Amino acid sequence: MSLRTLESLGSLSGKRVIVRCDLNVPLQDGVITDDGRVRASLATLNALINQGARVIVVSHLGRPDGKPDAKHSLAPVAQRLSELLGKPVAFARDTVGVSAAEAVDALENGDVAVLENLRFNAGETSKDDAVRGAFAAELAALGDAMVSDGFGVVHRKQASVYDLAQLLPSAAGLLIAAELKVLDRLTETPERPYTVVLGGSKVSDKLGVIGHLLPRVDNLLIGGGMLFTFLAAQGHKVGSSLLEPDQIPQVLEYLKTAAELGVTIGIPTDVVVASKFGADADYMVTPAHAIEDTPYGASGIGLDIGPVTAAAFAEAIRGSNTVFWNGPMGVFELVPFAAGTRAVAEALTEVDGLSVVGGGDSAAAVRQLGFTDEQFGHISTGGGASLEFLEGKKLPGLEVLGWS
Repeated sequence: MSLRTLESLGSLSGKRVIVRCDLNVPLQDGVITDDGRVRASLATLNALINQGARVIVVSHLGRPDGKPDAKHSLAPVAQRLSELLGKPVAFARDTVGVSAAEAVDALENGDVAVLENLRFNAGETSKDDAVRGAFAAELAALGDAMVSDGFGVVHRKQASVYDLAQLLPSAAGLLIAAELKVLDRLTETPERPYTVVLGGSKVSDKLGVIGHLLPRVDNLLIGGGMLFTFLAAQGHKVGSSLLEPDQIPQVLEYLKTAAELGVTIGIPTDVVVASKFGADADYMVTPAHAIEDTPYGASGIGLDIGPVTAAAFAEAIRGSNTVFWNGPMGVFELVPFAAGTRAVAEALTEVDGLSVVGGGDSAAAVRQLGFTDEQFGHISTGGGASLEFLEGKKLPGLEVLGWS
């Protein structure tokens, strides 16, 4: 089966269309610090507005544990959406209650309303099919059709993602269609050389994608906290750096497989080691095999790849025609440990081919470091969903839309 797209829903003029977006943006004191996911939703919302649909936007934000929590309200998101759309956006103070019903009833053709955080209702994320289905039925009563456009949640079997799509005529929005087109190129038709850059904190989070991609890539570059498990697998001491000893046997197996396949695994040769975790820490660059030989000894903690490694990674990236990057190279939020992530991001902007930033912390990093979305071939809105797709997993939020 193929993915159902907006065209499959026919004319939506005058129809109440529930759009499941992923507007899970970072907030600080009620202010959005990165509106990338809101902007990513605009193409689909404008397409529906232009058709004369009555648009009902639903999303989660944070993890409010199934009950209302003011700090996780979507009110700031509704305001930002109004600014980006250039038109009023109504905001309902609940999801399936009186305020939601009133907001939906007041919609005219081309109008938009945002309902309050889906996760204020425990039914959204319930593992009980009946509880989840009951909440989906309440949502379905508000609409005539459903458009799924929150790529960041398609790997979740949740009421607004999975169950709702079975209760109403449903289709994928433009964002999901665009994400799948890019990910399909990464898995099925990558132009070589193909380089994957993986960072982030834990190697266990990336094991599945490493195993699935090894036969498909030319280079696999390892950074972030996960690099120390690779160093330990090579027999090096890593001080107080993040380490997952139980993953060392699997890492050794992947290193063996890579050698057999002729895949280059780039493991850092130098790292930035600090006296403690913090922006005010003392730090220095050291060879990767000598972390405990620094003045910090066994208490030293690795917080970034070193400049030699950063330059080597950048060269490999620039020499590739397809690059996928997921996970920062270091603690980019702290200025002393952002150089490795910056070098990788800069190199991606220079790729003569397809460069993909794999969502999550990587997307946040490139924006925080001053890069624009337009400098990259694609910035995914779904870190976890992207990784599970690249692992070859079945994603329930896509299967329910006909994707197989």
